[in-house]
Amino acid sequence: MDNRGQAPFSLPGERSSGPQGTRFFSTEALRQFASDAADGRDARISVHEPVLEGSSPGIEGRRFVLRAGRQPIGRRGDNAVVVEDQSVSACHAWITNQHGRCTIMNTLSTNGTFVNDRRIHVATLRHGDHIRLGQAEFVFLTRERDQRASLPWRWMAVGAGVLVAAAGLAAWWFS
Repeated sequence: MDNRGQAPFSLPGERSSGPQGTRFFSTEALRQFASDAADGRDARISVHEPVLEGSSPGIEGRRFVLRAGRQPIGRRGDNAVVVEDQSVSACHAWITNQHGRCTIMNTLSTNGTFVNDRRIHVATLRHGDHIRLGQAEFVFLTRERDQRASLPWRWMAVGAGVLVAAAGLAAWWFS
């Protein structure tokens, strides 16, 4: 039996190979592969690549990485963040990530967009903000939950360095 041009195995939702052995995948299979790669618990969270972590039933614990640029969120399959919940509009909101600053904008959704239980049209997101689109709930994260913000300590170290340098300069000047 000749198996040339055929895949050695087949996954559900997957099409057969083409004549040169090229694999054809359904849109849903590709979306699932991308989702599995991006939503893993080991994805690094940073200010420049924050995540939305699902907190409501059905999406609990799922992470959606927010890359640079504008990303639509909604029920429709061509959104960057697909939320399969009937209370979420087809294109419910946009999240824009530019230079480590994320904003969320409601796109005239039926059930509204809420940040920390306040209905918004546009809002700037901060670490730990609770976002609700219809009945789907998320937490906006820029660092892991057990990681403390290192920025204040960094500024304190810089300030201490400046003080030591100023004291050394003053000691040299007055001696």
